[in-house]
Amino acid sequence: MMNLAAYLFISLVLFLCGIIVIIARKNIVAILIGMELILNAAALNFVAYSRYVTHHIDGHIFPLFIIVVAAAEAVVGLAIVIRFFQIKETIHIDDATQLQS
Repeated sequence: MMNLAAYLFISLVLFLCGIIVIIARKNIVAILIGMELILNAAALNFVAYSRYVTHHIDGHIFPLFIIVVAAAEAVVGLAIVIRFFQIKETIHIDDATQLQS
């Protein structure tokens, strides 16, 4: 069985992968995926601390809210990306200095 340190290490790896993707990529869709990784790392922290430290159900409720916010962020972000692609015909972040139609 895994202990708290193992869950925190996995969460750290997810968080660092998300940060690296956000910094290294110039593709807007890849940046959105990096943000999802960061949100998943936070959700994993909530569940791990709730299970091993407090033993309450409260820590299991917060990841549900995180998943809902991540889904809404993905919908809004992809809508912006689709509109930006229609205007500029590219999805590189360098070309997104102004989002005016």
